[in-house]
Amino acid sequence: LGPPSNTRFLSLSRSLFPLKGSHGHLSTAETSLLALLPFDPHLLFQMGHILLRDSDLDLSFNSRSSCSDSDRTSVSSSRSSVSLSDIRHSSAGIRQGHHRNDPLWSPIKSVTLQDGGVDIRHLELIRQLGSGDVGRVFLCNLKGFEQAKYALKVIDREALALRNKHKVPHVQIESQLLSTFDHPFLPTLYSKFEFRHYTCFLMDYCSGGDLHGLLKRQPGSRFEPCDVRFFAAEVLIALEYLHSRGIVYRDLKPENVLRREDGHVMLTDFDLCFLSDVDPKLLSPAMANRGTSTGCFSHWQRPKPGGMPEFVAEPSSSSRACVGTHEYLAPEIISGKGHGSGVDWWAFGVFLYEMLYGCTPFKGGSKEETLRNIMSKPLKFPAGSSDRPDLTAANDLIRRLLVKDPRKRLGCCKGAAEVKNHTFFDKIQWPLIRSCSPPRFDGNGRRRRHVIVVRKGRKGIVRGGWSWKKLYSWLASRRRRERRRA
Repeated sequence: LGPPSNTRFLSLSRSLFPLKGSHGHLSTAETSLLALLPFDPHLLFQMGHILLRDSDLDLSFNSRSSCSDSDRTSVSSSRSSVSLSDIRHSSAGIRQGHHRNDPLWSPIKSVTLQDGGVDIRHLELIRQLGSGDVGRVFLCNLKGFEQAKYALKVIDREALALRNKHKVPHVQIESQLLSTFDHPFLPTLYSKFEFRHYTCFLMDYCSGGDLHGLLKRQPGSRFEPCDVRFFAAEVLIALEYLHSRGIVYRDLKPENVLRREDGHVMLTDFDLCFLSDVDPKLLSPAMANRGTSTGCFSHWQRPKPGGMPEFVAEPSSSSRACVGTHEYLAPEIISGKGHGSGVDWWAFGVFLYEMLYGCTPFKGGSKEETLRNIMSKPLKFPAGSSDRPDLTAANDLIRRLLVKDPRKRLGCCKGAAEVKNHTFFDKIQWPLIRSCSPPRFDGNGRRRRHVIVVRKGRKGIVRGGWSWKKLYSWLASRRRRERRRA
């Protein structure tokens, strides 16, 4: 079969034996047909699976991203094989930073030493993870390294330029940012390569999914305040890092906060960011004196006068672009008068509200009504929330973040340092947050409750929210009961 017939043969096989399911595996019949072709069928399938036309989604003002597969289409090509000249990769030049000891780098280094870099020939696709307005994301591994799982983001530059020309710069910004990140709560870019008019990013795979999916599986679609505090603290540190580098995120929402295998978070999707100059400042003392606990949660004391000054670096430029998810848009974005990093602190307040109460505070019956509510409707909390002492600090933080005037909004003056000093985060030791044990959830997304097992003659082990004082009190009462029985 010559090259022109290859395309017709592949199209015929696709029509007679369509792929089934969402895991992207070839049927036995289709594999047999493709085996007759003069090129690697597995490679062709991968390229056909990746190079799908993106669904025409406009998620800029869509509150929920789509994770469903679009209809698969065949790929027509005048070539019968993949030319190495079509592939440009840059894995060798990517910085490893604090992730240099990550075991996922070992397969990358091995392939790079052998072939000069990672490209489409080295990848084995497993299934599609999601899709959006700029591309698709697949779960994959390197051939020969089945235990090392990665996420592959694929962007069709030609289709994007034809359909959404205004989003091409967004892709370029995301590509630029991913190659420079060096932070535990941001993605690691293991490799970037281009094939014809496709750009591919090989990044971390977060097996825990996103916080939105986890939130919807909780009772009442809401997290416990202690879990919200943990997730919010790590997101806050990630925002602090972005702002210190002049990056305004503009796309914070539970769908874009992923959970790694170890339970810690990772922000994703940076195509809506804008880059700004940074105005570093050295502010008067505001840092709290911490207790002597060795954990990341400890007793907190009010700041004492004469402490060390704080270093604050926040973006100083503004933008007039109207981008983001409509339920998370700040009033200054809607008004079009220009916005800066304060939009991230507004979104952080909406993010806290949704995790605590299962909905966003200004959601209306339509997008237009939601935008009107954001501009004019006062903030309200669900009935009964004011009667819960564990929500008092959280509600106060949300109230200070969701101030419609950015000049009076918490975080717009002193940045993340101002937010971190709020009483909601009193028990957190910020330098040790990465060592803190994350909330644990079972396979159904339900919160795991820690059980303390006490054996006679031994001290119990405290896990979760228990304190040593409570444990010793419980043990003492147990001994008293045993003595009375004796």
